[in-house]
Amino acid sequence: MSTLNWIGKEAVVNYYQQVPFHFLKDMPELACGNPGVGNLIEQGDNLVALKALLSYYYGQVKCILIDSPYNTGNESLVYNDNVSSPIIREWLVDCRIFPHLKIKNNKLPL
Repeated sequence: MSTLNWIGKEAVVNYYQQVPFHFLKDMPELACGNPGVGNLIEQGDNLVALKALLSYYYGQVKCILIDSPYNTGNESLVYNDNVSSPIIREWLVDCRIFPHLKIKNNKLPL
């Protein structure tokens, strides 16, 4: 199996451990549809939200949608799913999305 290695990888991979845990806050006034059907929308920083989901939904999650960074000031940002590209690898590190993916893949298994 291939691995992605770079200088400082350990700091990035373990970054999520430094993010403080937050409890989820229920806001019924923003809800729609039938309550209790098992759907949830979490708004906030992706990494903080994913960490909050761990204690509630570990091993029960069927789908996670993480929005890509926007309003970065980079007008030439084009989304590309070719993760073998060195440009995409650098972007994953620069935007610190790697810790988000680590939690999604290892802490909330589908």
